[in-house]
Amino acid sequence: MNSTVIVGRAGQDAEIKYFESGKVRTTFSLAVNRWDSKTKAEVTDWFNIDVWDKQAEFAGEYIKKGRLVAVDGRIQTNKWKDASGEERERFLIVANNVRLLGSKRDAE
Repeated sequence: MNSTVIVGRAGQDAEIKYFESGKVRTTFSLAVNRWDSKTKAEVTDWFNIDVWDKQAEFAGEYIKKGRLVAVDGRIQTNKWKDASGEERERFLIVANNVRLLGSKRDAE
């Protein structure tokens, strides 16, 4: 089963895009901190998040830089070749549910 739940802070205000087909997509990045026992320091991992349709409109309106957010969804891999012919790969989380945590003031 491909399922993940992450909690972190939005790296930027969510960007919403409306398609001619009627679909809506919102994208944002999420910073998640973890402890690295080798370096004995906190490390930040960055995740790209895609949100679609009704959840996308909610996310586009309320997710602002610094806001504490919980995302549950699935991990997806996109592969392509860039202009030089080099193969590229990007991991992203396609959200099923987005929840705002903390207070609105936490994002300020």
